[in-house]
Amino acid sequence: MKTIGNILWFLFGGLIGGLSWVLAGCLWCVTIVGIPVGLQCFKFASLAFFPFGKEVVYGGGGFSLLVNILWLLFSGMEMALGYVILGCLWCVTIVGVPVGLQCFKMARLALMPFGASVV
Repeated sequence: MKTIGNILWFLFGGLIGGLSWVLAGCLWCVTIVGIPVGLQCFKFASLAFFPFGKEVVYGGGGFSLLVNILWLLFSGMEMALGYVILGCLWCVTIVGVPVGLQCFKMARLALMPFGASVV
């Protein structure tokens, strides 16, 4: 299921999601202050392309909370909304439920990505 799921994910939404993470990373890397945020976006772009078989563990601290608030204001809401819409569309059929659940996982990650690690 992992390989088939990753292929379907990539073809029907993963490409767009991954490219949005890459775009956000490029925008953040324009300034010196935003480079750590941009590098984090690139790390999660690989997860957005192929999420099946990977888990996200949430943790963090004070700096993560601060950067998550900035992320939420500037990029997170739009990306999370896109993933929620895709997840709802995939969950219309029983066959699409696993892909829809991955969309919801990515929506949560899009809201608060900093302090999270991919396992």
